[in-house]
Amino acid sequence: MMMWSNFFLQEENRRRGAAGRRRAQGQLGAGLTPEREGKVKLALLLASVGATLAVLSVGTEFWVELNTYKANGSAVCEAAHLGLWKVCTKRLWQADVPTGRETCGPAELPGEANCTYFKFFTTGENARIFQRTTKKEVNLAAAVIAVLGLAVMALGCLCIIMVLSKGAEFLLRVGAVCFGLSGLLLLVSLEVFRHSVRVLLQRVSPEPPPAPRLTYEYSWSLGCGVGAGLILLLGAGCFLLLTLPSWPWASLCPKRGHRAT
Repeated sequence: MMMWSNFFLQEENRRRGAAGRRRAQGQLGAGLTPEREGKVKLALLLASVGATLAVLSVGTEFWVELNTYKANGSAVCEAAHLGLWKVCTKRLWQADVPTGRETCGPAELPGEANCTYFKFFTTGENARIFQRTTKKEVNLAAAVIAVLGLAVMALGCLCIIMVLSKGAEFLLRVGAVCFGLSGLLLLVSLEVFRHSVRVLLQRVSPEPPPAPRLTYEYSWSLGCGVGAGLILLLGAGCFLLLTLPSWPWASLCPKRGHRAT
């Protein structure tokens, strides 16, 4: 009787040990291979460049520069630069302005600066810039879309980090969608902001003093936003390619050892 009980006990331990080994092998097989992990890290590096440019673009106020024309007989001229959150007006010395330039600027020149955040984020009032009035609905829409793009981008980064740390490869597709959506949202925000600039130039106040003539030029913050949107879309495409099965690519690029004679 003791012999049979020992036999069944050993058999049960053997089955449990075999099941444990199978589970361990399954967990090891579910992880990323070194080659695949390197590709994911390379795509994440590309997306990180886009994320850095996106944060830099949204956080700075050099999206567009508004320049007045030089006033004859005056030693100073006025310029302004604005972004999603605030506007900075500057009084520049005409001696510092390049000689062949008809308008005041660029805004990076040293001068007396007065920077204020837009009131439509707090009190709901429109801002007045050089006797022109903003349309707060358009400016608010551009800011909200940009912030939403940053939030989706952060979610995409979290998904890829989970892929690298936990081996959850199904999150690659989710991360690709998040990065692609964030890139599109940033580009849409840029277009809405461009529309807000055109609206600002048309909304001239009838109250004195008369509004000065203005020219405008887009600056480096907006360029960073365009680059960020395109790089995030490219990163999303790279992550999406990593989710595709390898057999279509293997059939297009057969190994040399299997060539037909």
